[in-house]
Amino acid sequence: MRRVGHLVVCGAVILLLGAGADIRSAEKRLLKVDDLFEIKDVNDPQVSPEGDWVAYTVRKADSKTDKNDTDIYMTRWDGSQTLRVTTSKVAETTPRFSSDGRWLAFLSSRDYDEDTDQVWLMSRSGGEAERITDFKGGVSDFAWSPDSKRLALVVLDPDPDACDAEKEGKEACEEKTPKPIVIDRFKFKEDETGYLGKRHEHLVLFDVAARKGEAITSGLHDDLLPAWSPDGRSIAFVSKRADKDPDRGDNWDVYVIEAKTGAAPRQLTTFDGADSSPEWSTPPAWSPDGRQIAYLQGGPPKFIYYVLPRLAIVPVAGGAPRIVTATLDRGVGLLHWSSDGRSIYCILEDDGSVHLAKVQVATGTIDRILAGPRTIGAFDVGKGDRIAVLNSTPDEPPEVFALEGTTLRALSRQNQEFLSHVKLGKTEKVSVKSKDGTAVTSFVVKPPDFVAGRKYPAILRIHGGPVGQFQNEFDFDWQLFAANGYVVLAANPRGSSGRGEEFCRAIYADWGNKDAQDVIAAVDDAVTRGIADPQRLGVGGWSYGGMLTNYVIAQDTRFKAACSGASISNILAGYGTDQYIVEYEAELGQPWKAFDTYVHNSFPYLHADRIKTPTLFLCGDKDFNVPLLNSEQMYQALRSQGIDTQLVIYPGQYHGIRTPGYVKDRLERYLAWYGKYLKP
Repeated sequence: MRRVGHLVVCGAVILLLGAGADIRSAEKRLLKVDDLFEIKDVNDPQVSPEGDWVAYTVRKADSKTDKNDTDIYMTRWDGSQTLRVTTSKVAETTPRFSSDGRWLAFLSSRDYDEDTDQVWLMSRSGGEAERITDFKGGVSDFAWSPDSKRLALVVLDPDPDACDAEKEGKEACEEKTPKPIVIDRFKFKEDETGYLGKRHEHLVLFDVAARKGEAITSGLHDDLLPAWSPDGRSIAFVSKRADKDPDRGDNWDVYVIEAKTGAAPRQLTTFDGADSSPEWSTPPAWSPDGRQIAYLQGGPPKFIYYVLPRLAIVPVAGGAPRIVTATLDRGVGLLHWSSDGRSIYCILEDDGSVHLAKVQVATGTIDRILAGPRTIGAFDVGKGDRIAVLNSTPDEPPEVFALEGTTLRALSRQNQEFLSHVKLGKTEKVSVKSKDGTAVTSFVVKPPDFVAGRKYPAILRIHGGPVGQFQNEFDFDWQLFAANGYVVLAANPRGSSGRGEEFCRAIYADWGNKDAQDVIAAVDDAVTRGIADPQRLGVGGWSYGGMLTNYVIAQDTRFKAACSGASISNILAGYGTDQYIVEYEAELGQPWKAFDTYVHNSFPYLHADRIKTPTLFLCGDKDFNVPLLNSEQMYQALRSQGIDTQLVIYPGQYHGIRTPGYVKDRLERYLAWYGKYLKP
């Protein structure tokens, strides 16, 4: 087939093909389940100090090994060259350039325990990467000092009960009977971590040349998100060390400590709530002159995650913080100061999109640099305010772009070839009216070969959280359902972020009420518009999306099939058996004092006799977030009544199903279950 780099005329159709493209690429096919092994997940762009290169990670699922592998790539700023920096079968993540540009460090567990990351160092002049740390507890985060001679590491305390394979031998350790697990903490379990003992994460000052590290913080609390001062003398971090019992709340504060052993941390913020909570993944950010620190402030502790993080600034010398985005009823994150110190770049979540914004420090004026129907998942700012962003749209998975003014220029093209061979469903953002008149944003994805006037089987998808949102970004599941002839409806009901705090808090201690009305309104709208067939409706979601699925089918019997993943309906069973003890007591209270509230929110379980929808339940057997017992209860309740139901348990999986083979299995089961009832 002839390759062209100009206009190709095919009858009355004119196709613009890029240089080197193949005419056959225009012959697109529908998406299929196995394409999950073709999609590449691009993330974490990092601009080199000189601004000439951008490093980023690329993750891909391998069907042969049944594992995910993440590698590091680098692309020149002008796009002229792309290098694959790592090629091992073990994941390499968190690429970070040294301040002088000589080194690229990253985290990996290769050549070590498979569950324990260490820091690896690679010279940018060439050569093999070298592992430079050996901490038994592993390294979860790190930051380069301004002089490139030291690293601030976040290191987990070693397990005092772990068997030492080097001393006792690998076989002896495998045969050794584990010690009993002793629990004496208020919050005692966490998904993927397991049961929590007395181990915590602390800061270690690491000398790169000497390959030696010394702890500079300690205690019964975690010290996270290190950030160096511009002069290299101090490190800012976040901790709950001011609380007598850090397990009983989310009162993170910003601290500063001199970068030397024996120094005492100095507390900068005292807000009785979250300041730069690690859940927001935004370290404290020093101003270029080192006099101020920007960070994220949450809300009153009783509102837990029903708050929107606001941009705040506190003087390093001490004093009252100032809320810069006090009048902005939207959440922000990922803070980077401009080189002149007059503004702060950030991401801004807004009604189904995530924009790149610039906030003026003095006035709080906000300039949306990149707005529109897109999701900016990450960004980095280099020399001269050179910005690389991770951008996604409903038609394109996340890729790295160079920002030039308000225009994006592609730097990574990891999914370009794949996308040239598949046809996608069109995604439309609509506004619908809920039962009480509240405006609700919903996304509608139509099959690629959609025919106007035809009614299609429709699947209502519900996001987790509950605080979070469906966004203008590529969603493989949506496109797979659309490729199989379904209209996909994805609403952002009350409880979602992106619409302000009042909208977010509307479901506080009242789950499955207003939010259920909102997602049902999205279905009603699609039926009224003649897009969705009212006789062929399905529903499903994961985590809170699974919970709300249960609430919906307990109230509306129109749905002919449901898929409920990692859900809970008997809220009393959740107290003390999952990781949300702080959230339960803050929002619902203690069961013996707020029994009626727990009963009210356990509607789907206590009224399971109202459910008529055949339902597929799914969960990982190691899930400590929403444990398996909750899915078992709902499965048993429906089985008891003779309703068609199945329970699928994924061995060795946590709250998120990550093993590629299981991800594929889940998608195939979704299609089979919906197909059985919506396409008889």
